[in-house]
This record gives sequence, structure tokens and C-alpha cells, in this order.
Amino acid sequence: MTSIAKPPIRHPGLERNALGLTRRDYEGAMSTLCAGCGHDSVTAALVQALFEMSVTPHRVAKLSGIGCSSKTTAYFLRQAHGFNSVHGRMPSIATGVGAANRALTLVGVSGDGDSLSIGLGQLCHAIRRNVDMLYVLENNGVYGLTKGQFSASADVGSKAKRGEANLQQPMDPVLLALTLGATFVARGFSGDKEQLVPLLKAGLAHRGFALVDVVSPCVTFNDHEGSTKSYLSTRKRHRDVAPVDFVPLGREITASYGAGEALSVTMHDGSRVRFRKLADDYDPTDREAAYRHVSRAQAKGEVVTGLLYVQPGAPEMHALAGTVDEPLVDLPFEALCPGSAALDELMAELG
Repeated sequence: MTSIAKPPIRHPGLERNALGLTRRDYEGAMSTLCAGCGHDSVTAALVQALFEMSVTPHRVAKLSGIGCSSKTTAYFLRQAHGFNSVHGRMPSIATGVGAANRALTLVGVSGDGDSLSIGLGQLCHAIRRNVDMLYVLENNGVYGLTKGQFSASADVGSKAKRGEANLQQPMDPVLLALTLGATFVARGFSGDKEQLVPLLKAGLAHRGFALVDVVSPCVTFNDHEGSTKSYLSTRKRHRDVAPVDFVPLGREITASYGAGEALSVTMHDGSRVRFRKLADDYDPTDREAAYRHVSRAQAKGEVVTGLLYVQPGAPEMHALAGTVDEPLVDLPFEALCPGSAALDELMAELG
């Protein structure tokens, strides 16, 4: 299904940000995702975060791969630059964009299939290079676009819609990022906009690679009894730190709870997920403590949400590579290609 443009209607009383823009200026095309999909809630959170931070739309580059999650970039910031890459290759495209024009704000949107299977190596190297970007991973434990196969983040024992159970150990993007040295790691829930918006804003403000893993249940292929990534199961375990079937109309599931509190959330299928928010005294600058905290929560069957780890002041890709301050796209041809004499001089130095 092709997205359609929203009607250009602007009420004169709409709130405006520091740029004089309204939330409507940060929206995109109409969503074609299933009614009740958590990804649309993530889109709404992105719109609000970008609006509140007064980000200039045309100075943003939106990047994605393949999957339901990667359609998200069409639904916000219609005036921004965009690139929809092949499956799993979005981190490389983002790295290239950032290398060529460091003046752009990079927002990558991917999924657990796009990032943790075919794109795993790409994700790892974007973290290693500390590419200056917000990387939103919409995590539902299933390949929704290809009708419900398990993804690499599916929990052991989670059941597919057709009944079979997953027997393979899941990959946790949060623990992966902490292990690889990511400088910003957070986790949110698509149904908790009150927490998700500040996490996205913090990720946008961070200098370096900012991973925000968002538990975003699939209402069509992974929101049934037995699924551990369903709305209900996620609500039960949520812990804040840091052939085509008929799809009934679903309502967005929302939640509200305080720091340090646990909340069991009932999903569309009746299953429950237990979330726990990080307490106010949690220290997000201790990488080892963050890893232990997430691991212990998993052992209890809880999903920790909040800002799990941040390393302020870490050198990002351009600082590590020693590139020039001026964006490469703004340099004249003579500076980028100084000619054979300069090459011969360089080769002499290396020889």
C-alpha cells in the first residue's frame, strides 16, 4: 500500500516552536501500518521530540533499511532528506552521510530483523566508529513484513502466531551496545510516550552514536497469547531503569508510571509484559553496572527502560578520524582532488 500525503491544513492557533513551526511541519505521509501498531506511536514520539527541540527539518537526514520499522521514516519530517537502503545496510549509508556532511542531524530507524540479523555487522561498526546519529531500533521480535517469522530478538519459548515456539537464545541490542562500547544506550516502550520523548531528545542531543531500543509490539503477527513481545507480555515485564490474516482494529496501548516503579501491561491478546523504570538514583555513567542491571532484570522476567548508559564527551567519528571542520560537501573540487602532484608527494612520504 502506498502512503498518501496529509492535507495541508494549518489551524492558526497551533502551538509553534522557536523556529515558528508547528507539529504539523514535522509530520510526513499517512501511515499504512496496521491500526494499533507500536511503530506509529514511535513516529508520534519522534515528531514531538523534533518539534520541541526546534530541529530544522531540511537539516535532517532520515535513514532506514527494510521492514515495517523502516517505513517509519516516511511518516515524519516530509521536508527532510531521506534514504531507504537495502536490508541491513542503513548503518553504512548513515556513516557515509555523516562523513560527507557533518552539519546534518542523522536519524536512523531500523528494526530487530534489519539490525540484529542481516545488518548485525553494520550496526556493530557504526557503534565502534561512534557515528554521530540517533539510532531508533523498533523491536517487536518478529518479521512483520514477511508475515511473522521469529527475529533474532525473539525470546526463548515465545510462540509464533501459528503455534511453533522459538528455541534459540535472543540477542539483546542493549547488552550488545554496552559490550561494544556505545556512548549512549537507552530503552523505551512505544506505549509510554511520557518516557520515550525525553529519551529521543537526549539521543538527538548526544554527540556520538545514540541507540534507543524501543519495545514496539506487532499487533498483527506478534500480539497473541504465548508471545513475549506482545503488548500484554511487555506491560507485565516492563521495568523502567532506562497467508494474510484478518487484522481487527486495534487501540493504542498506553501506560504511565513513576521512576523505580514496575507495571504490568495487558496486551491486545490478554498476555502481560512487566516493565520497570530506572530509579532516580540510578547512575547511567557506569557501563558495568548498567550491564549487570539489565541482565538481572532479564533473569526476573522484567524489561528495564530508561537511559541505561551515557558517556558524555566521548570522541565521535569525525574526531576519531581527524577530519576537517568544514563539511566535505562544502569543500571545493580543488581541495578534495588536489591533483597528481599532491598524490606523488603523499606516496613519497609513505614510501
